[in-house]
Amino acid sequence: MLSSLPSIFMIVAPILITAVGGMICERSGVVNIALEGLMGIGAFTAATVHVLMEAAGFGRWDLCVALLAGAILAAVFTLIHAYASISLNADQTISGTGINLLSSGVTIFFCQIIFRADRTRPFQIGMMPDASGFYPTLWIALAILIVAWFVLYRTAFGLRLRACGEHPDAAASVGVNVLGMRYFATLVSGFLAGLSGGCMVLTQSIQFTSNTVNGAGFIALAAVAFGRWKPLGIAGSTFLFGLASALAVLSRNFFPKISQALPSEVFNILPYFITLLALMIFSGKNYAPAADGKPYVKGAS
Repeated sequence: MLSSLPSIFMIVAPILITAVGGMICERSGVVNIALEGLMGIGAFTAATVHVLMEAAGFGRWDLCVALLAGAILAAVFTLIHAYASISLNADQTISGTGINLLSSGVTIFFCQIIFRADRTRPFQIGMMPDASGFYPTLWIALAILIVAWFVLYRTAFGLRLRACGEHPDAAASVGVNVLGMRYFATLVSGFLAGLSGGCMVLTQSIQFTSNTVNGAGFIALAAVAFGRWKPLGIAGSTFLFGLASALAVLSRNFFPKISQALPSEVFNILPYFITLLALMIFSGKNYAPAADGKPYVKGAS
């Protein structure tokens, strides 16, 4: 089990990064169920940039450039959801669903244009473990979690952002730009989702395909709710759901006899089954921000 920790945290880290972004977004009052699609945008962009820069002979910094490009493009893509949800007061669930559907088509479309296939060309070397044996994505995820906790609970900015998700009218009455805060939080969630998509494809695969993300964005969204919209709770729920995903991948190492006796599909559905089971068992009291998912109209109340 201990020897598998690097692989487990490799799978957990992208989910945690995405979940932190989802938490920040919902803390401002905007639900972003487009996390799955935004991870796909980030994964496609990071893989494409890395493949092209690797072929051009760039050095190790191309991984950093690839991750940053994936994060930025996903943040730009999030503007569609932000504008529809915040400026036009559209239904946030429908807007997020549209982003998920659009991203799957856009990524495959550009794969066809750039690589003449439904996937990117394989790259030779992705992100490698450091001297401790863990992938750098683990330290990136932990750093993002700590920074998010500090900003939300130890700064005036974080207090204002949380107020926008709880009592936007009260926040606006003391001069807080509610719409601006919600735009900022939504863009942050897109940036982190794109970053996590890049982290995923550069550690867990050798190319981007339509199955690269494979539900990780929805698991991250569930982790936000299961973690009660708090950083430490999200860290715990992410590890639980990430461990379930890791077991699906590493089942032959953990349960060799059982994995031989059962079809692989049984282990493939394990993370989604555990996610649903956990949400069913621990559902009840609503811990979501009071104004989560509710459009804000200035002076409406």
